[in-house]
Amino acid sequence: MKLSNRLQQIHVQIPEGSRLADIGSDHALLPVAAVRSGNVVSAIAGEVNPGPYEAARKQVSDAGLQEKIAVRRGDGLDVVEPGEVDVITIAGMGGALIASILDRGLSKLEGISLLILQPNVGEDILRRWLLAHNWVVVAEKLLEEDGKIYEIITAMPQANSPIANEEVYKPRLITNDVELTEELLLRMGPYLVDQPTDVFFAKWESEIVKLQGVVQSIMKSDQESAREKAADVEQLIAKLKEVLACLPKVKL
Repeated sequence: MKLSNRLQQIHVQIPEGSRLADIGSDHALLPVAAVRSGNVVSAIAGEVNPGPYEAARKQVSDAGLQEKIAVRRGDGLDVVEPGEVDVITIAGMGGALIASILDRGLSKLEGISLLILQPNVGEDILRRWLLAHNWVVVAEKLLEEDGKIYEIITAMPQANSPIANEEVYKPRLITNDVELTEELLLRMGPYLVDQPTDVFFAKWESEIVKLQGVVQSIMKSDQESAREKAADVEQLIAKLKEVLACLPKVKL
């Protein structure tokens, strides 16, 4: 069994000796790989949909890991009991959905030492949720696979984090007159923006094109509120272009 690069990048961040819950586990590829590697001593593969749930059960059975991996059907963190795990992974969903799963399962986050999250879209929504609930982003990874760009966001409880949120999102100057504000850091990623790779530039150039399409769509309306919204989006586009123009390209 070979993990995709995306799942492998999540896998390598799971500390040795962890008790893992993989939410939206699909075929349980990540829990199986993590147990086989020795990083994880026990795991829960959670899946709400019947097809993937059955696929996960088969994967775990075929691997002979039923004693170490519990495959459970349920919505979000409903599959986890408080104190049962210390690392949670959620990958392949929108940032808003991941945030809602965490929000609804807030009581299950007591004792969790690490969240490893891979939103497909809405990364800023997820960062805002983490910030509001005293979780600190301690690492970010940006990668491209099969023509898609993915972000992996790793967070720790503020009490355990080696860095405070105030430091992570502290506004900073790129040049004498271009500032990375908290809003831009939440949107673009506080670590990603510090080491902007070619993938980073490709992502944000694509995002700008999407935002320009949003402006064109909004401007079809005659309402005053639409014009105000279009002006806000245009202002964001201008800020993003300004930041991209000032950032140094990092060759990896």
